[in-house]
Amino acid sequence: MTRYDFLPRLVALPGVYRPQADTRLLAAALTQEPLRSGAKVVEIGTGTGALALQAAARGADVTAIDVAWPAVLAARLNGWRHRLPVRVRHGDFEARTQGLRFDLALANPPYVPSPDARLPTRGARRAWDAGTDGRAVLDRICEAAPSLLRPGGVLLMVHSGMCGVEKTLELLGREGMSGQVTERALVPWGPVLRSRRAWLRNQGLAGDSHEQEELVIVRAQKS
Repeated sequence: MTRYDFLPRLVALPGVYRPQADTRLLAAALTQEPLRSGAKVVEIGTGTGALALQAAARGADVTAIDVAWPAVLAARLNGWRHRLPVRVRHGDFEARTQGLRFDLALANPPYVPSPDARLPTRGARRAWDAGTDGRAVLDRICEAAPSLLRPGGVLLMVHSGMCGVEKTLELLGREGMSGQVTERALVPWGPVLRSRRAWLRNQGLAGDSHEQEELVIVRAQKS
């Protein structure tokens, strides 16, 4: 199964984030990652389960986590439809991984800067809104990564360049992780960013003619 075989055929219940450019970029990065059969993999914020299914198709032992029940149900349904064993858990990723260690952690977290500093607790915006700097969830993942991973384990994470790539690498380094940007892609702004055009420019997060978003893949390894 290639990374594109199942993406167009995934079920997304109302309010669940559908695979988009960031999902595809992370799927491509996962394709390049060595993954032995039986490797322990966790996907943080699974949504439809796209990345979890890709890892399971390669024989990994996969745990997928999401705070939203519709996403949990969608991921379980997609696992059943594609006959791929994925363990899907509801709740906060740190709480649901207590005492567990993984060879690979995958994350496509909320990273869109929002005028509202408070994180949404319901609805589709939970999949993208991440505070005024877009880092509310990113920072938590960077800080938690070492405790999630076995020695030699890898974090693969996608986020927007608006959030500060150097900040991500700095935080990971502070936590003892060796990180680098392995992929970059420019994509047109979607409806969420377009709706916040004036605010993003006032915050200095976008220029006057800026209508493209840079997406990055950060790969970090635990010593």
